[in-house]
Amino acid sequence: MNTVTLSNEFQVNFPKEVFEHIGYKAGTSFEVIAYNNKVELVPIKPKKSLRGIFKGMDTSFEREEEDRL
Repeated sequence: MNTVTLSNEFQVNFPKEVFEHIGYKAGTSFEVIAYNNKVELVPIKPKKSLRGIFKGMDTSFEREEEDRL
């Protein structure tokens, strides 16, 4: 189990092995979320990485009237 300590400047250094295991590299940006007395780091992915994620999605469903523009 890895442990980290919060510095006087409110900084935390994570062990290199943790991020290497997940596949993050230096310079990765994260959104920081406080949730139920926990801190969660959510990686911010570039918009380009979202291209094609809905490929093959069925778009033949009926839309609600207020959604039609």
